[in-house]
Amino acid sequence: MKLDRRESLRKFGAFVAGSPLAQGEPLAQGEPGGGAPPSDRLAPVLELVNVPEFEDQARLVLAPARFEAISGGHRTSFDRMTFRQRLMVYAMDLDLTTSLYGYDIFAPIIVGPVGNQGDIHPEGELATARGASAGKAVMVATRQSSHPIEETVAASDEPVWYQLYADSGDLSTEAARAVDAGCRAVCVTVGVSPSDHRPTGTDWGAVAGLAEAVEVPVVVKGIMSVDAAETALAAGAQGLVVSNHGGLVDRGAGTLAIDVLPAVADAVAGRVPVLVDGSFRRGTDILKGLALGATAVMVARPPMWGLAAYGAEGVQTVVEILQTELARNMAASGRPTIAMIDRELVRFDSR
Repeated sequence: MKLDRRESLRKFGAFVAGSPLAQGEPLAQGEPGGGAPPSDRLAPVLELVNVPEFEDQARLVLAPARFEAISGGHRTSFDRMTFRQRLMVYAMDLDLTTSLYGYDIFAPIIVGPVGNQGDIHPEGELATARGASAGKAVMVATRQSSHPIEETVAASDEPVWYQLYADSGDLSTEAARAVDAGCRAVCVTVGVSPSDHRPTGTDWGAVAGLAEAVEVPVVVKGIMSVDAAETALAAGAQGLVVSNHGGLVDRGAGTLAIDVLPAVADAVAGRVPVLVDGSFRRGTDILKGLALGATAVMVARPPMWGLAAYGAEGVQTVVEILQTELARNMAASGRPTIAMIDRELVRFDSR
């Protein structure tokens, strides 16, 4: 009998963490949710061994302007971090499980919001939902979606969240529809326009209104300072996402989300979950984010690379590669459980 992936981690620990976690059946090309058959130019999806390779494959199938919108990312901050590893720690009971709003997710990796995914793949958000679900990951759907939220939620066996912008009209009606469809949380993006990502005045009144209007957690995305975190909490936020909107808005001096994460996490001090996004590409990046105080990490661009080239199977494979790399590096670092990951794990290069 084939073991599920959580049981595989528990039983085989570091040995399994060094090999692919794809114990479940992958979605086949051409099947519902599997996406269109890839171009002859594309490498077979299961031959790709790390997430950045998916970016190269996406480049082959997308128009230049669409590819540009989901490509890139600033890596400087990640590159100057290394790990202090603990030796002689028993790591045979690896467990990536993370509790978030009453639900135990397989790993602290969430497929973040990206709008208009129908421009990336014919099945758009439906393929993303199937792929994220097959990879046992939470997905954040958006108001700027190519499919109704009801269809997206129905395509997933894992929790789906709903993202909208504070500066975008009647939020309560939209959020109520998403909650009725089954969304487990509402993620409201502050400080940026939904149409062209111009900076806007942060509308904390919208956050407060949503917190009163819906019975699911309201998570505020776009936090880049301790002051903003405290203001969001005062407005009723039940979670924060440290984010500079993928670098689309100039936040000054090249500051990245992971740079301000430790200060925000320390100030919040466990009152609500603190998530982070921005240029996470490898399992080592995820581990660094967790060590610096994040409850979970959102990844948006990498799943879209998988979606563009391979449909739902690409999304699933990207998620599982990140999970595998995270597990392997947790074991190698002597932190086999999420609770054991601490600030002492990360060392900063002084360069």
